[in-house]
Amino acid sequence: MERYVDLHTHSLKSDGSMTPAEVVREAKRAGLAAIALTDHDTVDGIEEAMAEGKKIGVEVVPAIEFSVQSETETHILGYYIDIENPELKKVLTEVVDLRIERNHVTCQKLNELGFDITLEEVRALAPNNFVGRAHFARVLMDKGYTKSVKEGFDKYMAAGKYAYCEKQVLTAERAVKLIKACGGAAFVAHPHLIFKPDDWLYDFFKELKLYGLDGIEGYYTDYTPEMQEKFQTMAKDLGLLISGGTDFHARMKPHISIGTGLGNMKIPYSVLENIKKAL
Repeated sequence: MERYVDLHTHSLKSDGSMTPAEVVREAKRAGLAAIALTDHDTVDGIEEAMAEGKKIGVEVVPAIEFSVQSETETHILGYYIDIENPELKKVLTEVVDLRIERNHVTCQKLNELGFDITLEEVRALAPNNFVGRAHFARVLMDKGYTKSVKEGFDKYMAAGKYAYCEKQVLTAERAVKLIKACGGAAFVAHPHLIFKPDDWLYDFFKELKLYGLDGIEGYYTDYTPEMQEKFQTMAKDLGLLISGGTDFHARMKPHISIGTGLGNMKIPYSVLENIKKAL
């Protein structure tokens, strides 16, 4: 029987609606053999997720999703990282400090647009005070300014929009090197969201490969069949691996289901096996 995986999922650290253990149980209900917990710029949920996975029979990959410096928006996924690595811990402290600064900027810019929201309201939605843009978007929806989290995110806080703050600690190069120093495998997430031409992306992947990049996300919720084929072909041409996932965010992205994305995604276990072999 074919086994399937989801190598791009998020827990309470990013959306506040599911604990890491609950995400693993959701994966079990969906019939998945394995997931990677890839919370944004934190590994705090990994131990809980792995413990739950061991208990109920779901393989959990210790992972992370780094936001990096970019003209638009670029994310780097790290799989099988050592979450106790001292350099990783140091960098994540820097990331948290900068996230706090970014949140103040975002709140101020939303206020300038006429939205009556406060950081206190946003923090109330974020367990452990790990605030992200999705929390701001949720408050905008809850207060009737937008009809959905996605609308608020896309109109005001996506890369290039007025309330977006572009400051990041890591460059893409440094993120890849850090992941490799942690014993992990580094992948560029959802490259279509970098919003660059194909030849630019190809050169970007080629350059990052020099620093240890292992692959790119070859399956993703928003990909058209043509995009999926394009990115998987790019990976093959460059001698890179592919990963894949739904970018599951529970109630922050209610239209996305773990394992299947918009309903028809199937990522074979062989994708994870190839990553393991590379390591």
